Amino acid sequence: MKMPTASAARRRTGLLFFRRISHNERNFHPLKGDFMFFATTLAGSTELAILVKLLLAALAGAILGIEREKHGRPAGLRTHLLVALGSCLMMVVSEAFFLKYGDLPGTGVVRLDPGRAAAQIITGIGFLGAGVIIKEGFTVRGLTTAACLWVAAGVGMAFGMGLFIAGTIATILSLLALIFLKQLEPLIQKDRYLHLSITANSEPDIYPTLERLFAERKLRISDIEADLDLTTQCIRYRFIITQHKERIGRELSQIIAEIDGVKKIHYQ
Repeated sequence: MKMPTASAARRRTGLLFFRRISHNERNFHPLKGDFMFFATTLAGSTELAILVKLLLAALAGAILGIEREKHGRPAGLRTHLLVALGSCLMMVVSEAFFLKYGDLPGTGVVRLDPGRAAAQIITGIGFLGAGVIIKEGFTVRGLTTAACLWVAAGVGMAFGMGLFIAGTIATILSLLALIFLKQLEPLIQKDRYLHLSITANSEPDIYPTLERLFAERKLRISDIEADLDLTTQCIRYRFIITQHKERIGRELSQIIAEIDGVKKIHYQ
């Protein structure tokens, strides 16, 4: 069966038309014999199909953004909506370039690769995601929001290429992960890390006392640093302690404060 051309696809009427792009047609898909379906026209109109793609991408981005907005994250409703919408628009433009100039000979000066747009979108989202990751002391925040922005871009790209089912499923799965998996996290037993900084006189050395104290409470030292100030003859220990009990920092600092020579304690 002869596959319809792009111009024939635009003239064809019906509720929804999917164009089959095979390996033999334009070498678009790398696996011979496999094929993918892309929504080209909607009710016989290419413009309507583009409108639906943009609206669905904006809706999916808004759904993900509302969940982040609810938790007071810096990248919320508007950011996710714009990321998904912009990604969709870039894919639509990339597809339009390919359909318009895709018949150019591959040996010419101009070579079109629609995959480049997707690659550049991912690169741009990487910079945007880095902007929402915040390091406060020893705590890193914003990783989930950055990942959500990355997914929003992917969803927008899927809708932009007409992969409505893939975009919808990805949106639903992402929303389930953001809402329901958070409820399961307290049920998972995981290591917690206490960052403890202690400043004390260099003589006598309090490290053996601290080591015994941690061992008695079954606290494991994951990392340790020590700085000696020759001017004040004070030493500062920085510990990263693995613990299973929550909020042990206050209790532990009160015990350490009773050790002779301790001048300052900071924990997080």
